[in-house]
Amino acid sequence: MINQQLITKIKSAKRVAVLTGAGISAESGIPTFRGAGGYWRNYRAEDLATPEAFARDPKLIWEWYAMRMQVCLDAKPNPGHEVVAKMESYFPEFLLVTQNVDGLHVRAGNEKLVEIHGNIFTARCTSCKTKFNLTQVPNQIPVLCRSCGKLARPHIVWFGESYDMSLIEKARNFLLKTDLIFIIGTSGQVGVPVQLASEAIAHGAYSIEINPDSSTISNLVNLHFASASGKILPEIWQEIIQN
Repeated sequence: MINQQLITKIKSAKRVAVLTGAGISAESGIPTFRGAGGYWRNYRAEDLATPEAFARDPKLIWEWYAMRMQVCLDAKPNPGHEVVAKMESYFPEFLLVTQNVDGLHVRAGNEKLVEIHGNIFTARCTSCKTKFNLTQVPNQIPVLCRSCGKLARPHIVWFGESYDMSLIEKARNFLLKTDLIFIIGTSGQVGVPVQLASEAIAHGAYSIEINPDSSTISNLVNLHFASASGKILPEIWQEIIQN
């Protein structure tokens, strides 16, 4: 399916968006949220990622996040991440919208990105709302605010919480005027990213999905590569820079 017509269409795009989900990180060894790795100490991830769980036992939740942070630190950006980073400097206008909180896109080199679910290496004070970065797995658990000393929480959008609408609007404003969108490794089970992708397609964006499995938006896209991003994206990129 990588033909000259497709390569010409990609190269001629001026405003390009990339939307990524858990699949691209799974290729780096990070367990998907709802997959077999979604259990920890007999807890389901869905039962831990809630404000109620944090209110009941902040130490337990921080222990879970410390474990996940170590997994993310041990992982490395894969060839799919690397190509997405190269896209940023290639296209005149570019935005990466990611559902992932692992920081792998940043480590690969992306700077023009919106992390709509937050970042696992950022904490937020429950009292003064100060945000601060965690450069390593915290030794002190639960984590306390560096400004006021009160209890901090992971700066992550949990089940039952609202998105930061300023981030959603930033993504939407770009997507509504994009020429081309890559939708990579998202199952389509999270409503807001699906809505953003669907709006971009409805406004005329040429859409390329990269996912080994079909998703809830596969029937909407122009082209679906049933492949891992770490395999197909380098092949596409090689064709782009050679032609």
